[in-house]
Amino acid sequence: MSPKSHIAIVPEQPTGDVSLLPRGYALPFVLVAALFFLWGIPNNLNDVLIRQFMKSFVMTRLEAGLIQSAFYMGYFLLAIPAALVMRRFGYKSGFVIGLFLFSLGAILFWPAANVGRYSFFLVALFIIASGLSFLETAANPFITQLGDPRTAARRLNLAQAFNPLGSIAGVLIGTIFIFSGVELNPHQVANLQARNAYSSYLHTETLRVVTPYLALSALTFTMMILIAVTRFPALAEAEYHDGEHGQLRSLLGRPHFLFAIAAQFAYVGAQVGTWSYFIPYIQAYTHEPEKAAGFFLTATLVLFGVGRFISAWLMRYVQPSRLMAIYAIVNTALAAIGILFPGWIGICALLLTSFFMSLMYPTIFAQGIRGLGENTKLGGSLIVMAIVGGAVLTPVMGFISVRSGALAPAYIVPALAYLLIAFYSIADMRRLDPGPTPQLSARSLAEEA
Repeated sequence: MSPKSHIAIVPEQPTGDVSLLPRGYALPFVLVAALFFLWGIPNNLNDVLIRQFMKSFVMTRLEAGLIQSAFYMGYFLLAIPAALVMRRFGYKSGFVIGLFLFSLGAILFWPAANVGRYSFFLVALFIIASGLSFLETAANPFITQLGDPRTAARRLNLAQAFNPLGSIAGVLIGTIFIFSGVELNPHQVANLQARNAYSSYLHTETLRVVTPYLALSALTFTMMILIAVTRFPALAEAEYHDGEHGQLRSLLGRPHFLFAIAAQFAYVGAQVGTWSYFIPYIQAYTHEPEKAAGFFLTATLVLFGVGRFISAWLMRYVQPSRLMAIYAIVNTALAAIGILFPGWIGICALLLTSFFMSLMYPTIFAQGIRGLGENTKLGGSLIVMAIVGGAVLTPVMGFISVRSGALAPAYIVPALAYLLIAFYSIADMRRLDPGPTPQLSARSLAEEA
């Protein structure tokens, strides 16, 4: 690594009145923040799809959990290619390619529903997630580099605060337009089968996913055009030009960076698993109808959004890692309550976890790429790849649920994940050398190099 990468070491600290954004960069910030909102919609439509496909394809929780596996494998497999494309062509290329794939995958829900094949839906979800991998690989480091590095975690938390608004929109869209409210008991199923009408009912339920995804495809395509014709400032394409490119070997020699990848894997697995099985958890222990359970999921996502905004404000006064450590410990306890007290007490506990998980993804990301210099894009893509935790831990929860015959024990997986995040946060607090984080803007750093 070039000596010019070691410009200054800025210990993690409350950011006080340090400027969040340089003058003139509000427009790119707003446009990218809109992308955080946009990709929140399909992320949490998946939670509705799991319940809907359990009904329309008559499958187990484990089989339905493959929705998240297909989705988050797209993140995992496309993150490195996304980083390589952006290294060559810049952040804007990542935004445009990501939005194109997002739109393509969403429109493929139409033929998938008409054919009525679950595997076709998994392919469409994989394509959507591939697009989101480009968007997240571009958007997260873009936001962190859009101003003073001392405010990177706070700035990213603020941008990410728009993501749960998209998540809330996604769950509401799914609850209102995908859930029919028709839940057949065994006697009604037998009657339909006797009249050879059950297959028609299942196909009708499958077709309910088409309209929301066609609308989402149109919205995404419109956003792609808008990004394509918008002129981004030089900062959007700035690199750490110090005479060498980012190297994987350098990243693998940073234990704290590897710990950040593990923490992000655990966090995404905990978040996706908690939300994916929240509706089945409610129905299993309270017998509430699917639409009512969908509104409970909406409520927990509201808390998630509130948590993002409050956490971004608290980081003015509390170190990001210290705040995350507190939140992770609280969530470990709440998940344990969900395991030990299934029912309304457990539901309330799991509902509250969304508030405390809210800061984890952006904070782990921002802290993980601190001081990476020319390795920032590559390092960011590796942390995005850790999103595969959603593909791995969600089926693990489904497996535990099937083997134990109950859903509550499956929440041991999020509980352990939050415990690991607590250890990561404490380790980050104790780091004596936070890494070679430049105090200058990305443009100034490029000029200095």
